[in-house]
Amino acid sequence: MHLIGIDCATQPNKTGLALGALENGHVRIERCQTGSAKQPLASIVREWIGVGDSVLLALDAPLGWAAPLGQALQLHAAGGALEYTADALFQRATDWSIRERFGKKPLEIGADRISRTAVAALQLLRTIVEDPRCRIPLVWCPEALPAISAIEVYPAVTRLARGAPDRGGSLDGLSGWIEFGPGIDTARLTADAIDAAVCVLAAADFIEGRALGPPDLTVAQREGWIWAPPAVACLVK
Repeated sequence: MHLIGIDCATQPNKTGLALGALENGHVRIERCQTGSAKQPLASIVREWIGVGDSVLLALDAPLGWAAPLGQALQLHAAGGALEYTADALFQRATDWSIRERFGKKPLEIGADRISRTAVAALQLLRTIVEDPRCRIPLVWCPEALPAISAIEVYPAVTRLARGAPDRGGSLDGLSGWIEFGPGIDTARLTADAIDAAVCVLAAADFIEGRALGPPDLTVAQREGWIWAPPAVACLVK
């Protein structure tokens, strides 16, 4: 199985991409780069997928909005009061879970520019598959995965679960978990590309059953779910 990490952004040159695989319990990164204006991101991912391979995409971006936000806006008219608190409107169940487990608050999908990144991520998922009638499904357990599937991840908590520093673009504390193939000079990688490699590690957590699933699948299928281990510094290598 190929694991593809995508550190999402609104611009291709700020989007990190990493291709890796699981080898003896650790992640081996085979390709790692940022996007560019010269080649669409979707075409790069398609090249990496290959014919007949099974692929899991791990995207660092919210892939859904808080359920109460959609409910509130559906009937709302300008000037009318909202029946929900701002926390309920802008924070998903998975955001609360991450904050409780790691003391780390994800960006609020409905109240921050991260919403634009979410839109870009969803658009990328739609365009990777060339047939517009097809879509890449989100998956909720590591068994019997389809040929191409996707999950939402958060590199910050993938690091924290290993006791590594919460620094974007850092590989500190991850040497026992990630190795890079020949020809990849990590000193020359951008922070976005390195975060994409950490997304690959988050995909491995999902595949190997280390990531905690949602307590309410119905809510998660509406809002999205960040796949991460259950406790801070619970993993030792």
